[in-house]
Amino acid sequence: MSKKLLTESTVIPYLKSRGLIDQGSMPEVEVLTGGVSNIVFAIQQGVHDLVLKQALPELKVKTLWVADQRRAIVEARATQAYQKFTPKSVPNLIDYDPNEFTLVIARAPRRCTNWKEDLLAGNIQVPIASQLGEILGIWHRESAQDRALLAEFAEDSLFEQLRITPFYRAIGKVHSAIELRMSALIEELGTNKSALVHGDFSPKNILVDNDEKVIVLDFETAHTGNPIFDLAFLMGHLLCKFFYFSAKEQQEKIFQSAGSFLVSYENTFGAKASPTLIWHIAAIALARVDGVSLVHYLSEESRIDLRTHALAVLQADTPTTLAGLFKR
Repeated sequence: MSKKLLTESTVIPYLKSRGLIDQGSMPEVEVLTGGVSNIVFAIQQGVHDLVLKQALPELKVKTLWVADQRRAIVEARATQAYQKFTPKSVPNLIDYDPNEFTLVIARAPRRCTNWKEDLLAGNIQVPIASQLGEILGIWHRESAQDRALLAEFAEDSLFEQLRITPFYRAIGKVHSAIELRMSALIEELGTNKSALVHGDFSPKNILVDNDEKVIVLDFETAHTGNPIFDLAFLMGHLLCKFFYFSAKEQQEKIFQSAGSFLVSYENTFGAKASPTLIWHIAAIALARVDGVSLVHYLSEESRIDLRTHALAVLQADTPTTLAGLFKR
């Protein structure tokens, strides 16, 4: 059963009831936009900058997309876990309420920029991608050695709701020619559950500080699963950006970012990614034009080009190379 959602007028009394704000204070409240799965408020009280998130029972997309609100509890616990692995790259968890499906984190410095917006503006810094590969490699390497942590996140129905169904199954239904390929990729994800997987490792969830240090957000899809998904999810977004740009210089920087990310990850994790990564990347990118959660920055021509290219990659007998994937 879904909970009553907080509003600008009720969020402060709620935080006071949790002991997070002084009873006599009247902090500033700002509604943050951009996400589809949570109500998000920024609260400033003196030197304290907080962000409160409350999980929505239905995601804000055109197609009906229902998701269990208990993902807020998953996000809170995952934030704590990842914070231990890379404390400078994950915000501090201040509070979480499993009854109201809320969590409160420390707000990142306001000087930070959003990596997705940086990329779309043509500000493509390859070292950022390399740093992200190192962070993800640490997460996967360290979590793979923590049996208790993997056991805690072993239940993955949220991943089915938020990723498998709206991405892999959705495009398999739209394009019957790749339905068997999608089934094989889903099986691959389900049979290798060896690390704590972020599940939403995308540019929109990455903040860049002015010293080029990154902060990763949004851990509600974290689960014990196949590490290949996190690689594919980020690189699928980069492939969409590749098709967004028409200039060769920007396309080349996106390709370099994808390659640098993968090399940095493999060096840190200590193993090469499976060749099927290419198919997963193509599937994620295709889902952004034909699935449930669509990108809004691609022109119709770019959407058609990306669809045609991704389908050709997914129908090939063997995976292409990274250079073969990032081409137009």
